[in-house]
Amino acid sequence: MGANVSVSVPRLVDGVARILQGAGVAHDDARTVASSLVAADQEGISSHGVMLVPLYVKRLLVGSVAAGAKPTIVSDSDNAIVIDAQHVLGQISSTFAVELASSRATRYGMASVAVRNGFHFGTGSRWAGMLARQGLVGVAMSNTRPLMPAPGGAQAVVGNNPLAIGLPAEEGAPLVLDMAMSASAMGKIRLAQARGENIPADWATDANGALTTDPAAAIKGMLLPAAGPKGFGLAVMVDLLCGGLANGGVGNAVKPLYGDATDPYGCSHFFLAIDVNRFLPIEQFRTTVSALSSQIRSSRRAPGVEQLYMPGDIAAHQAQLNCDFVTLPVELLGELDQSARSVGIAPPSLTE
Repeated sequence: MGANVSVSVPRLVDGVARILQGAGVAHDDARTVASSLVAADQEGISSHGVMLVPLYVKRLLVGSVAAGAKPTIVSDSDNAIVIDAQHVLGQISSTFAVELASSRATRYGMASVAVRNGFHFGTGSRWAGMLARQGLVGVAMSNTRPLMPAPGGAQAVVGNNPLAIGLPAEEGAPLVLDMAMSASAMGKIRLAQARGENIPADWATDANGALTTDPAAAIKGMLLPAAGPKGFGLAVMVDLLCGGLANGGVGNAVKPLYGDATDPYGCSHFFLAIDVNRFLPIEQFRTTVSALSSQIRSSRRAPGVEQLYMPGDIAAHQAQLNCDFVTLPVELLGELDQSARSVGIAPPSLTE
């Protein structure tokens, strides 16, 4: 495994944004995407961070991700909206969808937005948390290409479809749950492969359905659902809520993210925003969320356990530690340089 280097957060955001602009993405949109990717690295979620830039750029250059398109509303029933993302980067369409869900929830009490012809939107916690910071209950979900078998099956039939729920809290960051329905995200397996590391035996199978600790075999095989049939069942429901309500891709209509770069990904998203004030005063709800969170964090610990966490605590703590600098593999900096050259710009100066 190669060395790591510390990179300034503002410099990294600027550098990634310049690369995306070089690929044809508008200035403000490029910064939206760059900020989202860097935020994932700050939270310690490297699988959803700037390691994705080479993939994004490759797809932008071949056209399966649209550089200049804009997401459009195709159906508007006040608090139930369908958006065609037009295959733009997922952070762009998700920003549009979340802003729309927020404004409509404030007006109608709750609002849902389904998105079709979408692309990878980064971490679901970013969108659920964005709504929660506005005093709303926020829900964000997405489907992926089939990566997991049904319990007892030997064929991938459903994605590890992520679900994120954000609640406004009294102090600090909102309470945010962000989980994929597999035992681990494919991005983490790819990260293990890049680092030359094995993966836990309960994360994935090889192509024949046998358990494996080899990330290369797992990438060619199948992910395993978290909690067996429970994770599988949730994944199916998320798939249908996203693609079904958006009249978009479901199951194998969603293409491999790391597959043929000329083939549009075609995933679907679903966002739900709920105005807490329609149920009770927001401050009362914040107090309830914070009180239970404090109770759980301070509850009795098992032997050898130093600290208990609520959903999102670890990511929020990492983001505080990495507020100014993030650590990236040297190899990734080289890939970012190559991405810059591929779009005809000088590689960004990311280190002193």
